[in-house]
Amino acid sequence: MKICLIAEGSYPYVTGGVSSWIHSLMTAMPTTEFIIIAIAAERKQQGQFKYTLPENLIQVHEIFLDAHLEEHSKWGKRFNLSDAQKQNLFALVSGDQQVNWERLFEDIRNLPIQNVGEFLSSKDYYDMIEHLAKTNYSQVPYTELFWTVSSMILPLFLIIRGDVPKADLYHAVSTGYAGVIGALAKVIHQKPLLLTEHGIYSREREEEIIKANWVHGYFKDLWINYFYTLSSAIYSLADEVITLFDRNMQIQIELGCDPQKIRVIPNGVDVADFASISRTLPEDKIRIGAIVRVVPIKDIKMMLQMFALVERKLPNVELHIMGPFEEDLEYYEECLQLAETLHIKNAYFTGMVQIKDYLGNLDLLVLTSISEGQPLAILEGFACAIPFVCTNVGGCRELIEGTNDVFGPAGAIVPVMHYEEMAGQVIKLCEDGNLRKTYGQNGYERVAHLYTRSSFINSYKAIYAQCGGNTAWQESASNYESFTENKA
Repeated sequence: MKICLIAEGSYPYVTGGVSSWIHSLMTAMPTTEFIIIAIAAERKQQGQFKYTLPENLIQVHEIFLDAHLEEHSKWGKRFNLSDAQKQNLFALVSGDQQVNWERLFEDIRNLPIQNVGEFLSSKDYYDMIEHLAKTNYSQVPYTELFWTVSSMILPLFLIIRGDVPKADLYHAVSTGYAGVIGALAKVIHQKPLLLTEHGIYSREREEEIIKANWVHGYFKDLWINYFYTLSSAIYSLADEVITLFDRNMQIQIELGCDPQKIRVIPNGVDVADFASISRTLPEDKIRIGAIVRVVPIKDIKMMLQMFALVERKLPNVELHIMGPFEEDLEYYEECLQLAETLHIKNAYFTGMVQIKDYLGNLDLLVLTSISEGQPLAILEGFACAIPFVCTNVGGCRELIEGTNDVFGPAGAIVPVMHYEEMAGQVIKLCEDGNLRKTYGQNGYERVAHLYTRSSFINSYKAIYAQCGGNTAWQESASNYESFTENKA
């Protein structure tokens, strides 16, 4: 079986999180061939892989969203689109109606043009933007609307007109552009399509756009609706939709996904992989860790504000922020400046490191994200019996507090952006070694019993077998059925 995984903004350019999940999935199935469709923001990322690619990954098909900058054409053609074609295109840009994605794929791929810019310079496109301006944006500058919509749909149209490698099964690991490519692959090649949604992509884009300076206030809704519209492509065309925890499933249903398609398969780790980890430094300090990329959605600035309060209260504390910072150097510099402004003395940005080299010396872990799925960082920390203090995002509450299990709390949950409340919880744990030990052991037991790597891998083997018709995995399929029955 040849499986095509479709990833946006993650593997193999970025480490941790979804990328680690993809790498783990492929390495656990060495006899299965994989193709990666890797979507990145800029062409300068080409070939800049952060992973040693496994031997069963036979192709990396790279797509760059800035390729539209190379599109040039003359103005004024008319393609005489039908009323149905015009209505479907208008639904895409306005967010007022449902898009017929199969029709859209056919129309865009069959346009008699040399490049996408040629269509966006046409009279048909001009008419569509004029209609949008009159109906939805009569009070904003027309030229701004024109170029805003162009920048939205240029990358999308390039993706739709591009080649999609052949595979036996397509598996997108988010909605958005990855979801559109998955839906396109299903339509073109008539093969099964899966979606695994770690966080809710459209909600994450909404949070980013609300805070973004590059989007004028009167166009924020336009961009937000657009990303929700993109998500509808794979929600409507996927054969199976997999999510990591119950709350995400409810959101997917609210966003229009058929509940009959959705299964919950949590992430998992093998606690045996962490059994040899031990403390190598003296217990003269309380060492707080964060396994995290230094990017805005992880809200490192909140983490620093929290730690500033902790450091003022306690004399012997350190904060180790472990993860890459190259993804957003401007944000990283802002974090360094904030640490200096707050007079923080003992916070260290380690960059990319071997996390296992640090875990044994950490007393507690923190996560300050404004959006998450089901963080592997929490599972890895629990595998080392380290308690966590987290913001209330994604599946963090379920991991920390459990869902009607017998294991007890494994840390504390605080509201997003409430750094003072997080500081209070961190100080409480720093001052109480017995509580840290109890919470850490609770986390270990929860992961060891409910979030195992073997269950995670066997569940995906079973779904691949069922959707792709691979009879060699029938044992995995029966294991999966048993697993889902027990969960129910």
